[in-house]
Amino acid sequence: MHDPSLPFSDAEPPFNGDSTAGPSGPVADERFGPVDVLLDAGRGTVVVAGGALPEVRLVRADGAKPNRYAPIGTRDGARLTLTVDGGPAGIRPARAWIPRRSYRVDVRADAGRYRLVPCSAAASRFLRDGRRLGEFTSRGDGSVAADWLPGADPQPQDAAVGYALAAAFGTGGRSLGDLLVDVVDALLPG
Repeated sequence: MHDPSLPFSDAEPPFNGDSTAGPSGPVADERFGPVDVLLDAGRGTVVVAGGALPEVRLVRADGAKPNRYAPIGTRDGARLTLTVDGGPAGIRPARAWIPRRSYRVDVRADAGRYRLVPCSAAASRFLRDGRRLGEFTSRGDGSVAADWLPGADPQPQDAAVGYALAAAFGTGGRSLGDLLVDVVDALLPG
């Protein structure tokens, strides 16, 4: 059954479980230059690195029940290990159900608290300590783009964490209003 809260249909989910999904080349970031975002869906890993960024590594535990709506393969934080610049970090993905907010992902790394949460059907806003730094877009295939807010002054760790979360979980989500319109439309006689 299709999950109507997702911004795509079951016929064409953003991630199909293909272990070769994800680019192996750099993404061009306007502030930080080339950023390697490497998604290996089959192994359940995302690695972000770049000349100006610390390495961020997100790894899915063996035996995690696959979730085809999360490129990393799970939204169970107990089944994920996150390291930022070699040090452990905490990660808590929300359940991902109907409201956009339920697709948020929270991270604690060093002294910073990060959140990636959908703000449109395709994009998610990225915050550090409650302050918006910019938006990320990704269909969950390993390709990621960042749009930094003017004056936000993201730091290298901020960018590396944001790229990793966007690659691992994808971005965007349908609004509750869109869902209600779909429900009403489905109930109307054709």
